[in-house]
Amino acid sequence: MQRNKRANREKAETLTMSLADTARAAGKAFRTFGVAFALTFGANAFAAAPAAPVAAAPVAVESQAAAAAPAADAGSYTPMAPTPGKGMPVDKGWTFQDQYSPIGEEGLWMHDAILMPVIVAISILVLILLVVVAVKFNKRANPVASKTSHNTLIEVVWTLVPVLILVVIAVPSIRLLAHQYDPAPKGAVTVKVTGYQWYWGYTYPDNGGFEVISNMLPEEEAHKRGEPGHLAVDNRMVVPAGEPIRIQTIGSDVIHAFAVPSLWFKLDAVPGRINEKVLFIKEPGVYYGQCSELCGARHGYMPIAVEALPRAKFEAWVKTQPGGTVGPVAEAAPAAAPAAAAAPAEAPAADASAAPAA
Repeated sequence: MQRNKRANREKAETLTMSLADTARAAGKAFRTFGVAFALTFGANAFAAAPAAPVAAAPVAVESQAAAAAPAADAGSYTPMAPTPGKGMPVDKGWTFQDQYSPIGEEGLWMHDAILMPVIVAISILVLILLVVVAVKFNKRANPVASKTSHNTLIEVVWTLVPVLILVVIAVPSIRLLAHQYDPAPKGAVTVKVTGYQWYWGYTYPDNGGFEVISNMLPEEEAHKRGEPGHLAVDNRMVVPAGEPIRIQTIGSDVIHAFAVPSLWFKLDAVPGRINEKVLFIKEPGVYYGQCSELCGARHGYMPIAVEALPRAKFEAWVKTQPGGTVGPVAEAAPAAAPAAAAAPAEAPAADASAAPAA
């Protein structure tokens, strides 16, 4: 009897311990799931968080610009409407966009007049040789294998011809590369392009030092304005047409790339380093691009819109900006900083830390 009671007691204790272990395991599993849930959705919320303050920045810039602009300049600048098919991708496009810069025209000519004919000719030649070999030298047509070990003439030809082809390609390529990095002439307008996660900032040091913050417009708003979706922005980079522009790029956080295909322009924006290149836009218009360096969760949502205006209209636009100046006064004018206050808190600090690298 006592032995049975002892056995029952041991079974009860074992069952109690098992239930306790199960409860503890369930608690640990629940806590683990909770931590994973928080990390997953918390990270997503953090990634999307900068969008709210960034979206508000242009409003502050525009309101301050409206307050600071002289009454005479009111209404003197109106954003240019884009021309369909100009400076933007087109439906069913299979080649490069039309080019609106001298470098772009030279690069497009090299592609169409040199590279494509060479590629097509080599492809056709190789295809013909494959067909000839398959038909003439198969086992049925040529039961006795050839004993030829080499052919000096053929070996000389297939060595010299590729060398000549490479020379034909290399000469204009080197010239094109050299032209892309010609230094900016004295007096060229300077625009400092800063890449942020995930928007652009355009600073005009020669015109008072003001900064314009540029964010992507919602697709519906872009279509209302007659602009392409995912490419339209609230504030464009405005520059003068028909004259050289010094573009300086830098990254505030990670590496970005400022790229506008219709202008044959691409330049990396690297934190702590200023890259420089000359941009020349032949005619007024709106030209679209995108960040071309993977830079995080919203990399695909930081488009570029460059608006090229005649010099008089460009100066009128500058005067509508807070602290914007033109002419000799611009060089002595102190840098205006309202736009910096409109950007997220970390943006000015990152930009300031990168400044000594110049």
